[in-house]
Amino acid sequence: MTDSLLLIDTANGVRTIRVNRPDKLNALNAATLDALDTAFAEAASDHTVRVVVLTGSGPKAFVAGADISEMNALTPVQGRDFSLRGTRMMRRLEKSPKPVIAMVNGFALGGGLELAMSCHLRIAADSAKVGQPEINLGLIPGFGGTQRLLRLCGRAATLELCLTGAPVGAERALQLGIVNRVVP
Repeated sequence: MTDSLLLIDTANGVRTIRVNRPDKLNALNAATLDALDTAFAEAASDHTVRVVVLTGSGPKAFVAGADISEMNALTPVQGRDFSLRGTRMMRRLEKSPKPVIAMVNGFALGGGLELAMSCHLRIAADSAKVGQPEINLGLIPGFGGTQRLLRLCGRAATLELCLTGAPVGAERALQLGIVNRVVP
């Protein structure tokens, strides 16, 4: 199935879901969150799917966070609803009865890192950069990222990533336990 926001393919029991907004570095907007939620629900209920692989289109980004241009136009109530929408989708992903593997190519920042951390396994390209830069916008991670990060890498690393907003490379992410493997 091909859709403007996601590219979805199934072969040999592997469902590949590719976020397809490379012109926006695969940034998450409300429509993309909804499309991902539907795609994960469909994969979970499809008996031919044994594993799901999630990645981003283009060479630059897995998902570079939330679509800031869309977020800037939201009222406070709409912002809360956007955050809840992403949180619900990521909870569905975490609870998937089928393993979901994030193939992190390029940037996984903010909501993109939160999405990757919601997956059961994370494999990063050696060129990947991950981080929680929301503090640079006066925000905190909005989809449960602080809790996921804490579970994966502990208090000190969580504070470092969330309070500095600085991204780390793939090898450092591996050392911290954010990703499971780094590949060329």
